[in-house]
Amino acid sequence: MKRVDESKLVAAALERLYKRQNFGIKMDLLVEEAFLRHAGHPELNYGSIHVAGTNGKGSVCAMLDSILRCAGHKVGLYTSPHLVRFNERIKVDNVDISDSELAFLFRELEPMIERVAKEERREPTFFECTTAMALDYFAAQGVKLAVLETGMGGRLDATNAVIPVVSVITRISLEHTKYLGTDIPSIAGEKAGIIKKGRPVVCGAMPDDAMEVMRVVASQRHCDMVPAAEAVSIRLISADLAGQKVSVETQEKSYGTVHLPLLGPHQLENLATVVATVDCLNDTVDLGITEDAVRKGVAGTRWPGRMQVLSMHPPIILDGAHNPGAAEVLVATLGSLVKDKPVGLVAGMCNDKDMDAFLKPFTGLVKKAWAVPLKTERSRPSAELAAAARLMGWDVEDATVAEAIQEGTEWARQNGGVLCICGSLFLVGEVLAERPTLV
Repeated sequence: MKRVDESKLVAAALERLYKRQNFGIKMDLLVEEAFLRHAGHPELNYGSIHVAGTNGKGSVCAMLDSILRCAGHKVGLYTSPHLVRFNERIKVDNVDISDSELAFLFRELEPMIERVAKEERREPTFFECTTAMALDYFAAQGVKLAVLETGMGGRLDATNAVIPVVSVITRISLEHTKYLGTDIPSIAGEKAGIIKKGRPVVCGAMPDDAMEVMRVVASQRHCDMVPAAEAVSIRLISADLAGQKVSVETQEKSYGTVHLPLLGPHQLENLATVVATVDCLNDTVDLGITEDAVRKGVAGTRWPGRMQVLSMHPPIILDGAHNPGAAEVLVATLGSLVKDKPVGLVAGMCNDKDMDAFLKPFTGLVKKAWAVPLKTERSRPSAELAAAARLMGWDVEDATVAEAIQEGTEWARQNGGVLCICGSLFLVGEVLAERPTLV
């Protein structure tokens, strides 16, 4: 009976929380700062690592979390979006928040939501509420450190109400132009908004005009800026569907050979950012993170839905790529890993994404494709996606997700090929939720 009651409680809490998505996206920090003020500033009970960027920030967060845990620290991890269950967004020591803890947190937050709404004269959004819950939960759990991924942008993202030990900014490209700006320097300026006075910032590989924005902001705020590509040298030794072997060196340390389970050349950039951040943390707060903890932490990193190998016979790869930049990275990764094998593609997309720009990089690589609908109101009609692919000369069919995966798996088996599933994190979540039925 207790389990049933708990299930009902969390379902009711999540229903009320999800309704806050109707309030859209609000670009200011006033509500989040009010939440933290009324909660007694729980975020001051632990150190935070704040990560922003267009691509790679989730992988960087996952690696940092794993390394810090291998170094013996209790760690909170806050990421978004979730793939299957909301609970994935908030973890402590790699364990999702429980249903009962989630329901309790939201019940505690609801009176504060009403109070803050009156004070700030607007309703708190879904992400603002979720962020407040995560920051409070980490304090209650007694974490030493929290790794926080921005939701969108940086400067006015709810997570930016926190003063971190170190800020981290990964690769930057065009995204969310309605909110962040229509060119790289403008978007870089929004990301650079997480740089705090006197706190170091680590910057991943990014265009020169974006890096210049970082240098200017870091100088204005009297921060040490560490370009990861200059601080860390990474050389690829070998790569296959089981992972990558790399050598890692800094000016002061040699990590030897490191097993990187995350696939793709872009993950070498992300690893450089992570290692530079670890060095920065050791210099700033002396966390005692050893080379062995880094090696073990990287090797133990799991980040579902990002070049995730679901099957080896035939190879089936699941990836959350959903913008043109991510598509280019995915194509490069597939090309380097599958060599001359034919590639089949199952793709579903949201209607707010640039369909043609996303599909274009795959032209010439993909031999067979299936366009599928997503389980969301934001889904682009699969017939529309299929029609666009046909105009590019693709051999493509309009199908359900189940049909596409079944047919695609058989196609890959018969042709000695590889099946890739991508286009949306909604699609990734559906596939993972239905395993092993679908794959």
